[in-house]
Amino acid sequence: MSAVDLQSLHDIQKSHWPQGVPSHIDVPDESLWEAFHRLVQSAPDAVGLNFLGREYTWSDLHASATRLAGALQNIGVLKGDRVILFAQNCPQWVVAFHAAIRLGAVVVPVNPMNKSVELIHYLQDSQAAVAITSSDIASELIKANGEAKTLKNLVVFELADGLPSHEHAASTWPALWQKWLLTRHGLPVCDDIRVHEWLSLLAREQQFTEVKVSGNDLALLPYTSGTTGLPKGCMHTHASLMHNAIGSGPWLDLHRGDKQMVVVPLFHITGLVMGMLSCIQNGAQIVLLPRWDRKVAGQTITQQRVTHWPNIPTMVIDLLSGDDLDQYNLSSLRYIGGGGAPMPDAVGERLKTAYGLDYVEGYGLTETAAPTHLNPMSEPHRHCLGIPYIGTKALVIDPESLNPLPVGEVGEIVAVGPQVFKGYWNQKKATQEAFLTIDGTSYFRTGDIGRMDANGYFYMADRLKRMINASGFKVWPAEVEALLHHHEAIKESCVISTKDPYRGESVKALVVLHEKFKGQIQSEEIIEWAKNNMAAYKYPRQVDLVDELPRTATGKVLWRKAQALQDLEDSQKSS
Repeated sequence: MSAVDLQSLHDIQKSHWPQGVPSHIDVPDESLWEAFHRLVQSAPDAVGLNFLGREYTWSDLHASATRLAGALQNIGVLKGDRVILFAQNCPQWVVAFHAAIRLGAVVVPVNPMNKSVELIHYLQDSQAAVAITSSDIASELIKANGEAKTLKNLVVFELADGLPSHEHAASTWPALWQKWLLTRHGLPVCDDIRVHEWLSLLAREQQFTEVKVSGNDLALLPYTSGTTGLPKGCMHTHASLMHNAIGSGPWLDLHRGDKQMVVVPLFHITGLVMGMLSCIQNGAQIVLLPRWDRKVAGQTITQQRVTHWPNIPTMVIDLLSGDDLDQYNLSSLRYIGGGGAPMPDAVGERLKTAYGLDYVEGYGLTETAAPTHLNPMSEPHRHCLGIPYIGTKALVIDPESLNPLPVGEVGEIVAVGPQVFKGYWNQKKATQEAFLTIDGTSYFRTGDIGRMDANGYFYMADRLKRMINASGFKVWPAEVEALLHHHEAIKESCVISTKDPYRGESVKALVVLHEKFKGQIQSEEIIEWAKNNMAAYKYPRQVDLVDELPRTATGKVLWRKAQALQDLEDSQKSS
């Protein structure tokens, strides 16, 4: 038995439990499709999704998902098959997700900013034979498959087909969006993959054989990276995703008739679970934006009377930074919150003073289907992860002894709950290392360092894992280093973080060139190459060419030393 009284720690965590919120949820043993289907039965003509002014009823979405499910089954998608979903936020993303899960397939959401070199691993590791994507980025998948050789079928849609038909709507979008969203690229040509046009597939109205899907069946395989560099697939069931989505209703006061603006990417666990799925499980309308733009977001909240907005702090910082705030009416908002980075005090104060809104911070990981912790709406604390979410228990442990620590002491945060994933895809050792047993209960090791106060609120202190947090996106240095090695001039590299006043942190690379390239290539050329070969949030904004990297006596790169020197430089600049 642990020297620390675990029950007393868990009791403290419940001492500030939000009124009216259940401490436990009985998750139905069913597919995520069922809640979607029930909305059609109870409110077929209600608007389920609004995309830049184009309205889709629940019946519209359901009919398209049913037709696509028939088409996917007819091209060979079976229960358990992995289906890549590679696109920005759009109605087709919502339809494709539900079509796949209706067949019992496993959705693999992939960041649409990824380039072909990055995509190879997702294809090879998941062994996906089918992918669904938008025409503007389909070529990246085709290039990746040239090496991965897993894809057999590619379904391609035009973003323009999901937009409003009237020209006035487009005239209000940013110029970059007008070119991006309205341009039709047509079907890519590929000899090795059968390419299918989205609308043509739906027009066939192909019937399909019903597939029995339970709550314990796999539904999602989102990828997260780590110290090894290669992203790992997190196995989530229908039940693990459903739990947090259902719980968002009572916790965040999200109900039928509410409108939630979803601009956090759907490929990200927060956008998928706390954005899309929370709306569907609780009957709220999805007000979907393709990507972030402060003016579009402000206009959308104003015109649509948005009630809920899950986000990352940089979005709020951006929205409040303009001198045109008097043009927007945020009075309809009842919930605004998120995580991924701390909310600056000055911005939080302005939000509270000007609009009477508290920024509700939370904490979670891809492995936990978003929140393990969330601040109560009635009693949020700043710079705080919150209290353990519905059905969740959390502890702080000594990273060395692995023993639970008492209130106030700093250690690694571990958690257990219905939302925790089932393990890493084809990574038995990594899965075993991610969990530990305390008094007969298996806890997930978050890798984050924090503490719990006397009221049961958790606070972040540091990270065990080597990770950079750029505008809420996790960047794993080992992965960036591995990608940099694709450049013929680079002998080795060490990736660290730099402070960024807007993004929080940015990526910096210390690069050693092969001898024959020294003096022949400049930092700017490497940055440009990385920009063209890596996701936008991931590529190094700074590159320092160095003769050698700091190392231990055994030759191991001292990345902590390099990071400490950079932290000192950043500190001197800000003082």
